[in-house]
Amino acid sequence: MLRGVDLALPARALVRVEGANGTGKSTLLRLLAGIDAPSEGRITGRRPRTAYVPERFPAALPFTAAGYLVHLGRVHGLRAADAADRAHEWLTRFGAAAYARTPLAELSKGTSQKVAVAQALLARPDLLVLDEAWTGLDTGARGELDRAVAERVAAGATVVFVDHDPRRLAGTVDTAYRFEGLGLTTAPLAGPGPRVRVEATAPPGTPLPAGLPGAPAYTPSADGTVCLTVPAAHSDALLRALLTARPPWHIGGVAPVPDPQPHRPTTRDGDRTP
Repeated sequence: MLRGVDLALPARALVRVEGANGTGKSTLLRLLAGIDAPSEGRITGRRPRTAYVPERFPAALPFTAAGYLVHLGRVHGLRAADAADRAHEWLTRFGAAAYARTPLAELSKGTSQKVAVAQALLARPDLLVLDEAWTGLDTGARGELDRAVAERVAAGATVVFVDHDPRRLAGTVDTAYRFEGLGLTTAPLAGPGPRVRVEATAPPGTPLPAGLPGAPAYTPSADGTVCLTVPAAHSDALLRALLTARPPWHIGGVAPVPDPQPHRPTTRDGDRTP
């Protein structure tokens, strides 16, 4: 049961929802995704193209992995050929292309979750709702999902997610909400998290492409090189945007930004060294 929830979702935003088990996180996400309808109150505004990854994927469906993705792509209005191409793209990105012809019921839990995430991303939704979508994924697939989220936000979408790891997408979240009792309050945002510096050059007079992933801070130099700083979760999407721009940018270097307060070693008794 939810009470007193008054929530407006902005465009081009990453929104985190927090709270203890049973407080209503999944209920809220199902309402946002249009899976459930409110018994009281109302949801207003035009519903965008929406995709949803549930906490538990119903794997016992009469499809192969690729067949299910193509079927869902058709539900979203894609042509069969386009749906098949996107299905292959996402299975490949998540390291599951070898299971394209495997029946869903025979997939491992981790591979089933990759299919569940792929079905949401292939639609290129304007509202992406993720309920514990990282659970069960291997390290590589979790990183790929982080990058996919950054790409959707950079493309103008809103992504709403719940995850048990408080560090998930730290430093890239625009707004966070926390369930307390039956109400929803604004939660403090996590710190900036790791950041990456990218050095890039383009032909003289070439402006930076608009809407770069992660809204990077940038500094031009006299030799035409631009130094961009972006949260690490957005770095792959930023590089892809620069390399596929017209004209393409040349990447001169990529490096992590040093922590301004590096960890200081401790002695045996726990005191920090001078």
